[in-house]
Amino acid sequence: MRAPGLFSDTWQCALHGTVHPLQPVVPPSVEALGVVVHRAQVPVWMPWPLPVGWLFTGVACAGDDRSGGRATAVACTGPGPLGGPGELLLVAEELGVGLGARYAGIDGPDPGPHMSDGKPAHGKVLAAGRPTPLWHVDGAPPDRAVFAGEARGLWLWAIAWPEQSGLLMYDELVLTDLREAGAEVDLLPCGALSPRILS
Repeated sequence: MRAPGLFSDTWQCALHGTVHPLQPVVPPSVEALGVVVHRAQVPVWMPWPLPVGWLFTGVACAGDDRSGGRATAVACTGPGPLGGPGELLLVAEELGVGLGARYAGIDGPDPGPHMSDGKPAHGKVLAAGRPTPLWHVDGAPPDRAVFAGEARGLWLWAIAWPEQSGLLMYDELVLTDLREAGAEVDLLPCGALSPRILS
């Protein structure tokens, strides 16, 4: 990875060209979330209200100071649908950024080649008031369930651990873009930093 310099004002990768760098992940807090929300050029999706017993456990952002956040990831942790702990990571990103693919554990920056979108949707969420179909993404490691679709003209990824927690995608989860949320975000319950958002 080459930092901006004399010949280019963007971060450059020899293999992928211009890339948006992942910013350092900090412990979850309302303040840390506010920084990402303020910088984001893409939605910051979160289940809202959070399912019973679930906590906000981390946020990540890809992009630089000049272009702002071109991809965001929000982690939540709580009781899984079949018992035990579950984790959910929601990623919004522009085409070609690759943050969702990184967390999903698949090759390439976008889910398109890994989706069976010619079939009926495997899951559905309500994203900012709009029904949003999600398709299962093939090729991910067996420890997680990966879904992807399109919301507001951008990729929306939903990645759940363990794989059984993917059942959350069949319950029409309600997602809110935190850039449009009100003061109720100040009451967001925060948990310990999820190791999933660091990987």
